Amino acid sequence: MSVLIALLLGAVQGLCEFLPVSSSGHLVLIQNVFGISENVLFFDTMLHLGTLIAVFAVYWEQIINIIRHPIQKKTGMLLISTVITTAIAFTFRNFFESSYEGTFLGFGFLFTAIVLFLTERIQNAHKNIGEMKVHDSVMIGIMQGVAIMPGISRSGSTIAGAMYTGLKRSEAADFSFLLSIPAILGSVIMQVPEVAANGIGPIDLASVITGTAAAAATGYFAIKFMLKIIVRKGLKGFAIYVAALGAFVLLDQFALNLFFTRPF
Repeated sequence: MSVLIALLLGAVQGLCEFLPVSSSGHLVLIQNVFGISENVLFFDTMLHLGTLIAVFAVYWEQIINIIRHPIQKKTGMLLISTVITTAIAFTFRNFFESSYEGTFLGFGFLFTAIVLFLTERIQNAHKNIGEMKVHDSVMIGIMQGVAIMPGISRSGSTIAGAMYTGLKRSEAADFSFLLSIPAILGSVIMQVPEVAANGIGPIDLASVITGTAAAAATGYFAIKFMLKIIVRKGLKGFAIYVAALGAFVLLDQFALNLFFTRPF
């Protein structure tokens, strides 16, 4: 893998992990459109660590507070959502793994678009994280579990889920990004045994460092951008973007067959 490709994939991972457009969906899309065939698990793991660095850089004060005072409402709500997501991930693991071939990518993007459009209709979101109930966390955990499928945005789904339960926009974004920590860690941990068994693969250190740094840097700015845009502008622009992507993928699958195979 060249340093340029590593830079591209790292930037896409960092931006799309926190913007509501699906990082996994964009990586699958780029790999199919540009014919990038390298499937280096170690590199993928390092990209996830890069995005984790971004979250810690933005939320380090809240993270330290949670570590020092673990027995608090916020910790419990994050834990419940994580448990629900983990249950979904293991229950449907085979389906999620097969979906990375891009079979349902177009439908995933359209699902994200619908979810984001619906958030613009929410008017009564006023709660803080401290006012959340157990069923609120369950709802958000389900949304995050569904978003394991490429094309369905994790940040978009969890922010939308949080707003559906009544969390105000800024609080919904905070909860979503904090919730990404155990989600990303879980993804990395699940990859460790395979990485240990197969080694780092055909990739050089420069590409790994470049990709990881790109994911961390773009992820940091993506989080900062989202925290501003979600309050000022909303998510309609992102909804239009992923709807267009979904339409493009489905057009190719059912008519053009340039990059994707027909799903059924």
